[in-house]
Amino acid sequence: MNERSHSLKKIRPELPSSKTNAGMSDGERFQNETLRPILKFQNMLFLSVFQNYIRIRKNVFYELKLEKRMAYISNSIQKDSKLQNSLKGMIIGQFTIEEYQEYQENASAMNKRILTMLVKRLQDQIQFFENKETLVH
Repeated sequence: MNERSHSLKKIRPELPSSKTNAGMSDGERFQNETLRPILKFQNMLFLSVFQNYIRIRKNVFYELKLEKRMAYISNSIQKDSKLQNSLKGMIIGQFTIEEYQEYQENASAMNKRILTMLVKRLQDQIQFFENKETLVH
């Protein structure tokens, strides 16, 4: 393992709840060993990016009821390709070369996993966006 790969893996949080086993698909294993730790590591950045996205979109998010806010998060990530590519880049940039090669083998399916996990992560932390006065500038 080269120095970059070693350094990247060293800074990732350990997730004891993300277990892997022999019966898992390659996608599930990649999700648990690579994607989950990276998403946890980059969490505050994702929150800040989405908070800025809300601000750029004229704070419409704050006029919505909870159910619509959840849909807003999902729709924004699924349909805004600029936001989507930016968020995926924040994850892919944390891959080792080996992980990137594995990602490339099935990029389409991996992208679906990444976006689903990002939506869920932001929705699970929706309280972070509740107070627009705490927006990061």
